[in-house]
Amino acid sequence: MTNTVRSATLPEEAAAIATLTLAFGADPATRWTWPDPQAYLNAFPRFAKAFGGAGFAKGGAHVVGDHAGTALWLPPGVEPDGAALGELMRTTASPESMSDGMQVMQQMASHHPREPHWYLPLIGIDPKHQGKGLGSALLAHATDICDRDGVPAYLESSNPRNVPLYQRHGFEITGEIQHGSSPTIVPMLRRPRRR
Repeated sequence: MTNTVRSATLPEEAAAIATLTLAFGADPATRWTWPDPQAYLNAFPRFAKAFGGAGFAKGGAHVVGDHAGTALWLPPGVEPDGAALGELMRTTASPESMSDGMQVMQQMASHHPREPHWYLPLIGIDPKHQGKGLGSALLAHATDICDRDGVPAYLESSNPRNVPLYQRHGFEITGEIQHGSSPTIVPMLRRPRRR
């Protein structure tokens, strides 16, 4: 398998989102939102499309291997589909996550940089291919773009196990997001590096 990263095209959206669905199957925040397996499998592909799907049309959807890994980045000025996210959460999220989820979303919004930045809503590797450096390849591809353009990168880590990976790529913890029964989400910012 190659670690070469390339941009994903719109016809690849289903394959890329399938990889993310596999990757997030044990993610603390995602499974807090959809603890029931069937609810998760039904909702997550729509969630991924609403949260990061705009990256496909804007050059921010990246894949590695034969869809072994996917990163959905939103370039400066591109936002998640807030209306679709709100409707999806209202109709599919667990009652527990609904009660605390709005506060979590507000906290997430408050941590976003105000300056133009690349935002990483979702990155994931098919569990079959984890531990092979594919996540690092996806991160390096995008952070090279950020360094070239002199733009920061921002993400929220919904799994504490991934924080060291992001730190190795220059991301720094900027706070903590948590409310009520929610798992902790870690906002992280990476300043561009001079070439």
